[in-house]
Amino acid sequence: MLRALQYPETPLARTTRDVGTQEEAPREVDLEAIKGAVRTILKAVGEDPDRPGLLDTPRRVAKMYAEMFSGLRSDPARHLHVTFPESYDEVVLVRDIPFTSMCEHHLLPFQGVAHVAYLPNGRVTGLSKLARVVEEVARRPQVQERMTETIANLVETELQTAGVAVVIEAEHSCMSIRGVKKPGSATVTSAMRGVFRENPASRAEIMSLIHKS
Repeated sequence: MLRALQYPETPLARTTRDVGTQEEAPREVDLEAIKGAVRTILKAVGEDPDRPGLLDTPRRVAKMYAEMFSGLRSDPARHLHVTFPESYDEVVLVRDIPFTSMCEHHLLPFQGVAHVAYLPNGRVTGLSKLARVVEEVARRPQVQERMTETIANLVETELQTAGVAVVIEAEHSCMSIRGVKKPGSATVTSAMRGVFRENPASRAEIMSLIHKS
């Protein structure tokens, strides 16, 4: 019998690095440089960065960026390093994992939910670890398509699964508050690995579980 689990909305660690890439460790966030850049932007749009209401804005924005991009300084794969031998060989699905990320094209947030499923191959991991992976992958300048594939690659590589399915549904501020201005429109992306990619019946089954009310 397939197993569907709902993940509660709880605070998670915020930190990521794409699987299969070799990257130098990023420098620590330069808060002073961000503060200076914010002052420059405020001046450029015609504001006075020294007026009372804006005096502390550069500091706040710098702290916000440090938090939103904290995934640049961490490796989410570490959450999947602890596994447990288990003969269970049906689907494990953690559904409706909330996240907020930052679109790298406009530096505006997009947010929604991720659904992560895998078919164990002799080992399982803690359910909360899948949610932590989602949270840390989200904490960097992103596009939803790459975020979806990164999560799928992490789960497949680290757990050596028989199959992985990742579906992300999100609303993008760059579409809802600027440009085309279409609030409420959702973007859905998916990444299938193993049996979920190769077997149409298995793919249909996992999609029906993900979208089940």
